[in-house]
Amino acid sequence: MKNLLKLEELALMILGIFMFGLLGYQWWWLPVLILTPDISMLGYIANSKVGAICYNLFHHRGVAILLYFVGIYLMLPIIQLIGTILFIHIAMDRIFGYGLKYEKGFKFTHLGEIGNKNG
Repeated sequence: MKNLLKLEELALMILGIFMFGLLGYQWWWLPVLILTPDISMLGYIANSKVGAICYNLFHHRGVAILLYFVGIYLMLPIIQLIGTILFIHIAMDRIFGYGLKYEKGFKFTHLGEIGNKNG
């Protein structure tokens, strides 16, 4: 099942890359921006609760999709780009086992504990 879920995330990542290509930005922007959503981890400087809230806001697929469609509606390609980067980043994270965070700490995710071979 775990591999099936990773394949699903890979398909979503490919979809995101396809959508990025439709935006017309130069391809070098993708590797430059792909890790920017991880700036949300700075919330952990305050505490685990704030960290989880910040991280989950920047790693929720619904937020990524909402931003993409807001960008379409407002005819602002930069907002579409932000949504697309989030979408790709989230799929990439999930492939590597990084899920939405619980308030207990960074390593506790909806996909299991990071670093736990059973998680």
